[in-house]
Formats: sequence, structure tokens, C-alpha cells
Amino acid sequence: MPEPNSEPQIDPNIQVTAAIQRMTDLLAQVVQQEGPNPVPPVGNPGNLGNHVEREDRALKRFQKFSPPKFLGGPDLDVAEQWLEKMIDIFAALYYSEERHVTFAVFQLEGAACSWWNIIRMKWEREQTPRTWVNFVREFNAKYFPPLVQEKKENEFIRLRQGTQSVAEYESQFTRLSKFAPELILTEQSRARRFLQGLNVEIQKGLAVTQITTFSDAVEKVLRSKNARLQVRSFQNRKRGASGSSSTQGDKRTPLKFERTRPAEERLAREFSHRFSWTV
Repeated sequence: MPEPNSEPQIDPNIQVTAAIQRMTDLLAQVVQQEGPNPVPPVGNPGNLGNHVEREDRALKRFQKFSPPKFLGGPDLDVAEQWLEKMIDIFAALYYSEERHVTFAVFQLEGAACSWWNIIRMKWEREQTPRTWVNFVREFNAKYFPPLVQEKKENEFIRLRQGTQSVAEYESQFTRLSKFAPELILTEQSRARRFLQGLNVEIQKGLAVTQITTFSDAVEKVLRSKNARLQVRSFQNRKRGASGSSSTQGDKRTPLKFERTRPAEERLAREFSHRFSWTV
């Protein structure tokens, strides 16, 4: 028999099952709160089970990225790092905005969870759309003072590539964009603002390229940069080979001239004699 004071060992599988059960309960509440237009069609109970099963699979994919928990608190760096991690994960998963909110809320604990319960009730009362933009706005208002938000938003507005590499510029753009969600409400507006901050020579190379999403913009910018580097490398090699050939030709010219000069003088004398020219 185990000792009375010993703590029982919790099976990790039980913890995962409990987490999924909590998520299932949360999703069921969301479906009930959606009123007359729930996600699964009304009248078929099996659809609700299928919907919850899909959400469970999506949750498992989300958890494979090891998303951090957030407890709240006054530390600005901790809040910023957590939000950045969420943005990075969602960028890789291509989930809907509503699912972004649901899964982000799943990572809140302690004071942060209490804060979200207040926000959730306010959203229900005011019928606020459950979007990621609205969540980020509420999060910033809670955990970043107005002066900090204004400073970060101005940094985002003025952000230009300058001497940064494309990767460095993209990292800064992503980090600061969360402080100005109203400026990038759609993928098109996000991609357009990203392209506008690039150096002019890169923008020219993308002038005839059709870009509709932010990820598409980043990919095509990197491809354009690699193509320009390859062209520049080829031109440098060609220029170096041409210079080497020219140098070698200069060295051979005097010898060639010395060998052919007697023949040229002989032809000149023949033409001079035939047409009475003076040489």
C-alpha cells in the first residue's frame, strides 16, 4: 500500500484527456452561444459531435507547437513574448480567427483567465465579433499602457527596411504589427504595408507580381532577392572572365603585330607600285 502522505503519480495521458475534455466543454458552450446560426447544421445531433471532433484534432495540432501559458501580471516583456508566440503559431496553422481566440484563451490561467471571463461577458453583452483583431485590441488595452501602445504603433507606421535584411525587416514588421491591428485588418492590407516598407529596388522587382497574402509577399520578396543575387553573381563572374581575357590579349598583341608587320608592308608596297602611291 502507498504511504498516506505520498502524492499519487498523475498519468500524462490523463492530463491530456482532461485538457481535451475542458476544450470540448468550451466548444460546446460556444456552439450554444451562437444562437440561431450554429456551426453544425441544426437538426442533426451527429454534426455537433463531428464539429467537436474536428476541433479536438485542431487543438492537438496547436499543442504540438508547445504554446506557452500566460498568467497575466505587469511584466510587459512576458505579455509581449506570449502574444508574439501565439501570432507565430497561428501564422503556421492557418486557422480561422474565431479558432485563434478559442485556442489563445485556452492558454490563459490565473489573473489572465479572470480577465478574459470579464471580456467574454462584455462581448456577449455587446455582441462583439469573436475575432483575433478584437482579442489583440483587448489584450493590448489590458497589458500595455497607452503610452507604450502609441510608441509601438508609431514605430510600426514608420518602419522601413533600410539597412536590414529582408528577414530582419519581416521580423520587426511582425513584432510591431500587433500594436496596430486596425492598420492591417485584411491579408491584402498587411501584405501591402509590408511591401511599402521595402527598399525601392526590391519593390521595382515586384511591380508586376500579383500578391494577395502576407506569407505570399514574404516568399516572393525572398525569391526576388535570391534571383537578383544570382544575376549579380553571374555578372561579376562574366566581368571577371572578360577582364582576364582582355589582359591576356594585350600581352599577345605585340608578338602578333611583329609577326604580321612584314606582310603588311609588302602588300602596301605592291599597292603603291600598282597605283603609283607613295609609301
